[in-house]
Amino acid sequence: MNTSDLGPAAFFLGRLKFEEMDEAARLIHASLATWYASHLNQPDRFGEDWEPFRIIPEIYGQLDPDCGIVAQETGTGELLGVCFYHPRSSHVSIGIVATKPGAGGRGVARAMLEEATRIAGNAGLPMRLVSSLMNLDSFSLYTRMGFVPDMVFQDLQFPAGILPSMPAITGNIRPASVEDIALMQALERELTGLDREQDFRFFIANEAGCWHTLLFIGLDGTLKGYLGSIHSGGTQMLGPGLMRDDVTALALIAAQLHHHAPGNPVVLVPARQAGLVASLYQAGARNVELHISQVRGPGISPRGIVIPTFLPESG
Repeated sequence: MNTSDLGPAAFFLGRLKFEEMDEAARLIHASLATWYASHLNQPDRFGEDWEPFRIIPEIYGQLDPDCGIVAQETGTGELLGVCFYHPRSSHVSIGIVATKPGAGGRGVARAMLEEATRIAGNAGLPMRLVSSLMNLDSFSLYTRMGFVPDMVFQDLQFPAGILPSMPAITGNIRPASVEDIALMQALERELTGLDREQDFRFFIANEAGCWHTLLFIGLDGTLKGYLGSIHSGGTQMLGPGLMRDDVTALALIAAQLHHHAPGNPVVLVPARQAGLVASLYQAGARNVELHISQVRGPGISPRGIVIPTFLPESG
């Protein structure tokens, strides 16, 4: 257990315990709600109820037990920050990083990230993350710590009641099964160099009943892409996903949106895929935010179309 003394009130680092899940959910909600209200003038973005945010530490804990770093006030044990990481054979991914409102300037986020980088360094693995491009404080922290910006993503959402039409396709879109994991692994390794078998098994097992994973199989039987989604309480989002081309991406996005109707999940689309973005604009999608992927250490820029997600962000 590490300690940090950056002023009169010291804090120490530990791991998130099951009995601290509610406190972590309250902290994550407060951190997001406060930042979006003060920086983007969106006071109602996340509502007043913290309970829907319990899904974040719960899912992270199920997928990667004991991988939640926490900063706690010395003496009281109060949570000042949480940082989740996802160790994989090819990389270590950083999930949500949140600090308690009022704890800024004490080095809480940096201390938690330094612990994560120590873990990745000991394993000899590069690190990856996706963060809001609207938050220059976090962007500056990550780049100061050696993360290099890679891809910009547009957070796109369709207004309630509007859906893109299903495009004509030459192939078949169907739900993924356990037998498809090897195909998904092979596509991921080919286009991104990553290994996320653990994630695919977690999504397809779907023990929580909130995941939905679709595959696009070409007429020749090859896997052209996959796209997952989550719908649990107020959490609706498409991803993770990986596709070979715009046509495959558009078809899978449309299929997922029709599955979730009348809900309107957010989907992160690479800004460099101008044709795909234009098609989604034409169908009625609107930008709600921008995100950026960053890599610390060796890594390749994906050759396919990557659709990241935050629950969990393990790519």
